[in-house]
Amino acid sequence: MMMNESPSACIKLKEGTHFAKCVLMPGDPLRAKHIAETFLENPVLVNDVRNMLGYTGTYEGKEVSVMGSGMGIPSIVLYATELYRFFGVEAIIRVGSAGALRDDVHVRDVVIAQAASSNTGFQEAVNLPGFLAPAGDYGLIEKAVAAAKEMGVRADVGTVYTSDFFYYPNPDARINEKALATGHLCLEMETAGIYMLAALEHKKALSLLTISDHIFTGEALSAEDRQDSFHEMMEIALKTAARADL
Repeated sequence: MMMNESPSACIKLKEGTHFAKCVLMPGDPLRAKHIAETFLENPVLVNDVRNMLGYTGTYEGKEVSVMGSGMGIPSIVLYATELYRFFGVEAIIRVGSAGALRDDVHVRDVVIAQAASSNTGFQEAVNLPGFLAPAGDYGLIEKAVAAAKEMGVRADVGTVYTSDFFYYPNPDARINEKALATGHLCLEMETAGIYMLAALEHKKALSLLTISDHIFTGEALSAEDRQDSFHEMMEIALKTAARADL
């Protein structure tokens, strides 16, 4: 039976509201508000606990929700766990930004994360002998690729690197260079966590990322270009959510 409130009280539905089966999760709750007001028909505020804004509306005639996740694996895993366990959510699509690593990945590109390597401590909680290989749901990946082609948007599909550190404490570790040497497309902070969680909860997850800057060249989008590029990613995510088999 779906609960109206999570045990930690981080999510509490407004009276008469609910989450859709698929939820888009940007890190910034104000971006969740922007997505809802820009792309969804008849968006309704469903959660505002701790100002982590969540909305439910429709896109292409299908119910879709969007809610902020905060930054990093601990934050997104907290909210995603509660959405999966207590609010009837079957799929979560992370929509965020990333820094490119490879020369053939450019600013403005959309990255569809097929899988994610990570230095996260969340791996310890999985308790699987060896290593869990966190991967996105193939059905969602397939629909995202199709949506990008339909829109004429360049999308790179492959493995990303998820770091627990925005400012890595030991520069001598050369983490960026090692991630590049092992073929990772880009660097970000949430994907591996949501993919591990989805595996543990027997749910679906996908991570879509816009390349906002390049780690090695220093190339970066302007604020205006970043907004336009993020809109492309958001539309791919919304089409994927609306067409998902849930």
